[in-house]
Amino acid sequence: MSLNRVSKAALIATAMLGAHTAAWAAPTTLPVALTTASTAMVDDAANQAVVETLYSAFAAGDGATIAAILSPDLVWMEAEGGPYADLNPYAGPPAVFEGVFGRIGAAFPDFKVTPAKLHVSGDTVFVQGRYTGTNAATGEAVDAQFMHVFTVSGGKIVAMQQYTDTAQWVDVVTPD
Repeated sequence: MSLNRVSKAALIATAMLGAHTAAWAAPTTLPVALTTASTAMVDDAANQAVVETLYSAFAAGDGATIAAILSPDLVWMEAEGGPYADLNPYAGPPAVFEGVFGRIGAAFPDFKVTPAKLHVSGDTVFVQGRYTGTNAATGEAVDAQFMHVFTVSGGKIVAMQQYTDTAQWVDVVTPD
């Protein structure tokens, strides 16, 4: 999903808010239910934009942007049974950079994270996608689907839970 869609969602939310304001010419404030619904749409779009920015930064190899999006209080969980779950939970960006990103980057020089679908519900952003890359030590390729579940607060990612094909990962990183 592109950032352009986020802009469109924010525009639609703003237009809806404006249209409802015009419909109630007498009141100077919006009904609570409408305000809450409009705010939720804007929050959903903003939370989606944070996660989309993260994936764009991954693709560009932009560690500074990645670090800026992650909360200092981040709790990151790799899928149980996977090769990088050994240090779960990763607390804070330095732990994630060293224990997850650094190890994967060293093992898979051509590693890619490709999001396919994003689903937003309040502060939770669900992302379906694929991991691809070739392990430098074994020469074996990983091509595994994933589900990432992010929690976003105040424009920062505060939590992430990964789900993926851990059996494939273990097979690819383990010498035969």
